[in-house]
Amino acid sequence: MSEKKVITAEVLEKINVHSVKALTAEQVYCFSVLLCDNDIDRDNERFSEEALGVLAKLFVGRTGIFDHDCKSSGQTARIYDTEVVSHPDRKTADGREYKALMGHAYMVRTDDNKSLIAEIDGGIKKEVSVGCSVKKRVCSVCGADASKGGCAHVKGRYYGGKLCYVTLEEPVDAYEWSFVAVPAQRAAGVTKVYSERGDNGELEKLRGLQERFCEELRSDIIRLKGFVGGEVSDDSELDVFGLMELKKKLERRLREEAACGGSVGVLTEDSGGMEMFKV
Repeated sequence: MSEKKVITAEVLEKINVHSVKALTAEQVYCFSVLLCDNDIDRDNERFSEEALGVLAKLFVGRTGIFDHDCKSSGQTARIYDTEVVSHPDRKTADGREYKALMGHAYMVRTDDNKSLIAEIDGGIKKEVSVGCSVKKRVCSVCGADASKGGCAHVKGRYYGGKLCYVTLEEPVDAYEWSFVAVPAQRAAGVTKVYSERGDNGELEKLRGLQERFCEELRSDIIRLKGFVGGEVSDDSELDVFGLMELKKKLERRLREEAACGGSVGVLTEDSGGMEMFKV
């Protein structure tokens, strides 16, 4: 993620647009973060190039928090500038020129955030997630818009040799960006949280759905642990993506033991769980 920014007079001018009191170069810590891109991510979704341009404007001034926990105590940084960067020598999974939305952020240096700054410099705090709202979600196979009823095509499947994925278009709002543990987008490390209406009530609804989904995953994992032998890793500190990976690992182990002649039950993987995060 992070690329240190030289704190020039121009940078300070942009930062001080968002501060109540004029800040000096010695008072601030600046870094750059890749917010999102136009490549197909692990959810088989991508932002359109036009969407990146709109998000570039919407994310200026947005605050950085942790794990999408919208408490004021969690505010840690703020974006003072953005840019869409093109990489002509790199292609996306569907053959497009790779483009990424970069956010340039600042923090006020305090005794409390010294460890956070050290973790950013050391590459520990690295992956981020954006919270935004989009109006259209377009199927790559038939062009149907999910907001208008959608279609029967399933993301991640191939139809006539063509991968089905969803293009996110026409952003209407950007809420925040968060430091997270496990990313969805391969390059940016972004987990998207977005809704059609784009209000705080919907975000709370999404958060509740995520918590219930995690509870269901932990129940499945407990059951799976009863079938497989040997030691299994502790899941108490895992987030939703870590729980999903652990569940898949246990299911693979269960199938391998069954293939070796063991007498076990058959459990199927939940391929649609991630949809619970999206309205």
